[in-house]
Parts: sequence; C-alpha cells; structure tokens
Amino acid sequence: MPSATALEPLADYRRYAPAEMCERARAFYANIARRRTVRDFDSAQVPREVIEQCLLTAGTAPSGANQQPWFFTIITDTSVKRKIREAAEAEEREFYAERAPQEWLEALAPLGTDPNKPFLEDAPALITIFAQKYGVRPDGSRFSHYYVPESVGIATGFLIAALHEAGLATLTHTPSPMGFLQHDLRPAEVGKTCRPPGRRISQGRLPSTSLWRRQATSRGNIVLDVNAPNRCRSWCGRARAARSDQRPRRRDRLRSALAEPCYRRI
Repeated sequence: MPSATALEPLADYRRYAPAEMCERARAFYANIARRRTVRDFDSAQVPREVIEQCLLTAGTAPSGANQQPWFFTIITDTSVKRKIREAAEAEEREFYAERAPQEWLEALAPLGTDPNKPFLEDAPALITIFAQKYGVRPDGSRFSHYYVPESVGIATGFLIAALHEAGLATLTHTPSPMGFLQHDLRPAEVGKTCRPPGRRISQGRLPSTSLWRRQATSRGNIVLDVNAPNRCRSWCGRARAARSDQRPRRRDRLRSALAEPCYRRI
C-alpha cells in the first residue's frame, strides 16, 4: 500500500455558466427520457466497436475504493446465446410456477412477461455483467472488494445510458439464481445481469408509459417523489429492521423515520 495518497489536478473538468448548465441538463433529460426497455429486437448486427465504446463508458463509473469490481462479456455466438436462453428459461419456468409470490406475479402481469425469453437469441449480442467479490494480486493472493453491488449497479447504469446514446435499445434480464452464467462463463464471479443490446424492431410494442411513470412534484431544486415513501424501505434495506421483534426501540425509531417524506433526485 502506498504510504501517501497521490493527488493530481482534475485537468478535464469543465465549468459551465448557469444557463448552459440548465440547457445541458434539460437536453440530457430529454434524451434519456426516450429510453425504454424493449423485448423485441432486430437481428441486424451491431458494430462491435459501438458496444466496446459503451463498455469503456461503463468502466469510468465510480466504485468502492476505485477497485472496479466488474467484468463484462460480449456474446455473439449463436450456440452460446441459445444455451443461455435455455438455462434462463428453465430458471424462469420454476420462478413463475413455484417461487414467485402472487404479489410479484400481479406486478408483472401488465408487462406481459412469461418464462419465454426469445430476445436472448434474437438480439445480435448479449452483454453479461459479473461482480467480482475479490481481486487477485500478481502473486496469486486475494484481496477483498468493497461496495460490490453498488459499484456494479452504477457501472450498469452508465452502460445503459451509453447504449441509449448510441441508438441501441436494451433489456435488463435478471433471472434468479444466475448460476448458469457462472458455470458457463465466469466460474469465480457472480453473475448479475444479462443485457441484450440491439435495434428495436419497428413493429415492436411496449407497455404504456402512462401506467408506469411516477408522479413527481417539484419543491425548489429538490424533487419530491410522491411514491417514494412506500418504496424507501426496500431501497434502504430498513424494512427488515423495522419488522424485527428483537430490536423494538430501533424499530420504533425507524417507523418514525419512514413516516417522513422521502426525497430523491431524478
């Protein structure tokens, strides 16, 4: 470990006038708001360089201790895509038939999803994303990675935005468990998601945005998401503690905190 922190100037930082800042923020929002999750892909090939450049963007994401605990795999081989589809659909059939609670199935019903995942073969490529729980030094010894789920999640968000900017549609596919990805591709790492990027077919249809756009009201420079308080528990992982009978005083404090408005920036 270095004895002192090495610091350097942020040479590429750009300072914008307030008016330009607002315009750039509006332009980015207008572009990213067009992004939709799709399940019908055109089989036309996407230049590999486009996907590689988007992955380079994902690699610029911040991460715990700057350890960058992720690994991305690009899959274009039809036989491998077919194998992944077969394994994913086996997990999905069990999920829909046995593991999924009724409330979850009801939440999925308006989306029209089912165990069949043809997009895993139809899309010209798949990007599989893995989380690395530890790193390996040149001498073969291991060292821990920190904030792995958070880091991989942020990098995945960068990837989604980059693919959208390049004109590609995507779908986040997360069958659980995803052990088949580890077995077939990266045995030492944890499979997090399988993402097909490609062009949406022109006749593809999507769920209506009116069903899913969250209502938000502005309060100054903070956005109050009126639906957030009920979701705050799952986001922050506080529901389990709030439900625990072993820590009543902490439970009461959490209940009081959860009753307050929950703010988030969008």
